[in-house]
Amino acid sequence: MTDWAAITTRNARSVQTTIGWIFWDPGAVRRYTDLGLPEQVAGPLGYMAARCAPLAGAGPDAVIAAFGSISPMAIRALFNILVVPERFLGFWEARDEAVVAGLRDHAPDIVEPLSELAPLLWPVVEQLPLVGRTFFGAHLAMPRSEDPLLSGWHAVNCLREWRGDTHWALVVAHGLTHAEASILHNAWLRYEPDWLPRSRGTSDADLDAGWTALQRRGLAADRVVTAEGILLRQRIEDETDRLTTLPWQLLGIDRSHWFARAFEPPCERLLQRVDETAGPNYQPASRIRPPH
Repeated sequence: MTDWAAITTRNARSVQTTIGWIFWDPGAVRRYTDLGLPEQVAGPLGYMAARCAPLAGAGPDAVIAAFGSISPMAIRALFNILVVPERFLGFWEARDEAVVAGLRDHAPDIVEPLSELAPLLWPVVEQLPLVGRTFFGAHLAMPRSEDPLLSGWHAVNCLREWRGDTHWALVVAHGLTHAEASILHNAWLRYEPDWLPRSRGTSDADLDAGWTALQRRGLAADRVVTAEGILLRQRIEDETDRLTTLPWQLLGIDRSHWFARAFEPPCERLLQRVDETAGPNYQPASRIRPPH
């Protein structure tokens, strides 16, 4: 029998990397600055503006709910700067320009696979369940580029958002807040204490409340995640993989293996690009987790 969960686990890294490297790309950040964001925060706020553009019309509370782990304070600050939903679309377009330029410059061998994948992956994406996947649904409704490279990138982005929505549904089902989830994820990755939640703008008050709640459940003690906490985080990861096998099953076994072979080498270079532009802890979903 085909181990679809294992295929999903493997390909999820390349899905994340194909999309996530742009979050810190200097070409994207420069474009965000040109659109009026302060230079010192253009990277994170520009990333948020571009990613949430399909949902911006629903307002900051909807975007906070969809992002899950990003600081609500930062999202509200972004809405205060941009004010109207139409301005968010400019960041979406600027991001897309940076994606095309950056992929051709930094991972040219991903261009042909992405272009080839586009007409194969969109019919798969269109069959994925919408219920409970708000961010995915918002992205799915956006106009599709006629550029095969960008079309393929957006199809992969939809896969990423569909998995992300599924993951956050599981996080909520396990009774975790954004701070608690980030604390557990940080420990599961063996990052230095509190690095991940702080990188996402979690406030001191939310972080303290998160540690207190985890300790009350036996998932932490003295601001250290317990073995039970690590097991819960692993369970959420395993459940995420189990519940997101459908796109690979729809794509088929041969194309799923082709995706792994074609995308992993250029994605390793894109991950190196993240190391250079942001640092080796960023984009944790692309990182191979050290064993516990």
